[in-house]
Amino acid sequence: MISPEEESVKVESIISVTIGATVPTGFEHTAAEEVHEKIGVEARISKDRGRIYFTITTDKLFQVHLLRSVDNLFVVVEDYDQYEFKESKEETLAELQQLASKLPWTNALEVWKLNRTFKKRKGQRKGANGANVKPSDEVGDATVACAESQEQAEEAPLSDGLNKTEEATDTETTSTQDSEEAAPGAKIMKFRVTCNRAGDKHSFSSNEAARDFGGAVQEFFQWKADMTKFDIEVLLNIHNTEVVIGIALTEESLHRRNISHFGPTTLRSTLCYGMLRLSKPQPSDIVLDPMCGTGAIPLEGALEFPASFYLSGDNNDMAVNRTVNNVCHIQKRKADKGSAPGLPIDTVRWDLCSLPMRSSSVDIIITDMPFGKRMGSRKKNWDLYPSCLREMARVCRPASGKAVLLTQDKKCFSKALSRMGGLWRKQHTVWVNVGGLHAGVFLLRRTSALFGQTPEDIYESQDSTRTQGDQDDSQR
Repeated sequence: MISPEEESVKVESIISVTIGATVPTGFEHTAAEEVHEKIGVEARISKDRGRIYFTITTDKLFQVHLLRSVDNLFVVVEDYDQYEFKESKEETLAELQQLASKLPWTNALEVWKLNRTFKKRKGQRKGANGANVKPSDEVGDATVACAESQEQAEEAPLSDGLNKTEEATDTETTSTQDSEEAAPGAKIMKFRVTCNRAGDKHSFSSNEAARDFGGAVQEFFQWKADMTKFDIEVLLNIHNTEVVIGIALTEESLHRRNISHFGPTTLRSTLCYGMLRLSKPQPSDIVLDPMCGTGAIPLEGALEFPASFYLSGDNNDMAVNRTVNNVCHIQKRKADKGSAPGLPIDTVRWDLCSLPMRSSSVDIIITDMPFGKRMGSRKKNWDLYPSCLREMARVCRPASGKAVLLTQDKKCFSKALSRMGGLWRKQHTVWVNVGGLHAGVFLLRRTSALFGQTPEDIYESQDSTRTQGDQDDSQR
């Protein structure tokens, strides 16, 4: 039993804070919908693409970590919608230094402490925290640990661990002196500052902002700078005139949750979730990924939409093996937690242009098509894409079937889709950033036309095909 006094303390300890989240660029609205659906609060989409913000009470902090559409989480210390930067670099950097001691750190630090109590530690940090990497070509990323006296600059490329990744520049300035000695037995907090900057009207660089702001943070808190074994990461996000200061709540990006065996073009689990939500799978739906790679899409679907059944396959033996290994990994993890280990997934090696499936047997098709860069080639795509769309149309249910297809080869895809005009209709496009590449997620609807003609025939007589299909539907 909790005494009235303890309950009173518990209630008083609940505070309201703003949480920021990085999400796959292009799926901000999907992430906002998920926040409203699962936490019951409205989310604001940032001017800086790939971020959302929402306000919660700390008793709901654990729920935030269960969101499937977010990559990284941070608690907002302060945000400025229209920050007025000084004209000269020296004045601006001096103002950033002064800002560190004026910010309302208390609530954000309390949330950070609370976050550590229920988040399992994942061992020693592996280089950079995923929270500082944002999928944008225009963002200059800099991570600077600021010293009180001596400064040494060293540049090294960062990677988020996947093959389709974004790279940033990590500039380290470490001190040869530690912070002032704390009280006997007290642990000296280790920290670093990460600056994410976008915009071309700033008089300063990301490195300079992180260095000077970080130096002021160190002086204010008497923390010790450490680039890799830090306890706390302070984020300085600058997008044109929007400035947000935060504290990271995730040690590594949440998009790594399902995959243990990576391939050359492994999709982020958060991007897979966005594609699945776009398709809106229903109970008993048959969902097909004919080019599964590592199985990222069907795995995310089986875990988040388990009432559907997922068929995955690839024409590459290594890809099929990776998918099977990833499925086994998830099953073992479920068994270790005491849950039923089974997953509604089956994996097959096949030719995606001649699938061993009955016609009109699939409800939804979701796949990551070869971009023609790391997988396949642009030249081969001109033959591959029409054949894929034609075979997908064969196995997909007329009138009710859907396809969600990701590709960066937009020109080739548009041409192939025009040739398949009698079988597919484009309903919606989400423009996303995949490893720095501008790609599209295309939502297609299967027409009611019956399958049976060649792609060329469909292209030349799409009107007659559509009319014939409508007539056949009306006779059923």
